[in-house]
Amino acid sequence: MSKKVAFLVASEGIERVELTEPWQAVLDAGHEAVLVSPKPGEVQTFDHLDKAEKRPVDLTVADAKVDDFDALVLPGGVANPDALRLDAAAVALVREFLTSGRPVAAICHAPWTLVEAGVLSGRRLTSWPSLQTDIRNAGGEWTDEPLVVDGNLITSRKPGDLPQFCGALVEALEHGAAAASA
Repeated sequence: MSKKVAFLVASEGIERVELTEPWQAVLDAGHEAVLVSPKPGEVQTFDHLDKAEKRPVDLTVADAKVDDFDALVLPGGVANPDALRLDAAAVALVREFLTSGRPVAAICHAPWTLVEAGVLSGRRLTSWPSLQTDIRNAGGEWTDEPLVVDGNLITSRKPGDLPQFCGALVEALEHGAAAASA
């Protein structure tokens, strides 16, 4: 059965591979990927600090409803989650996804948005190492591992962890978030 996955990004600063590789994994598994952003139009991806491709927005945050999706992916890049955490509607959407029990997959700097959403208390996760103090201050338990699955929360540290991250995302779509941690 095909599932629908929201990929939430700001208008720029998205680490390209952290968007495109999970996106392709979702498509390869027979599911639908939808690019969601606070503003309509296009978003600018980056290869670290260099501009890469632009991608069209499919749906704005204002029009996105958690009940219309089976999972949420939060790609990293430093500027991307930093901008998202300043958008109250995007933060509310992330909070609603995580509390709904649907899988939420965040990589690299993306957990900054989870920090802002106030949903990390008692959760175990990983991220880019510079976020560990923010995560601990938000009540989360930070660990330096390629992949951490805590219930419906799937996290990885960096682009090098994408094979594990994408595998856990697809596993959660196929069998539920709890199965990904088994």
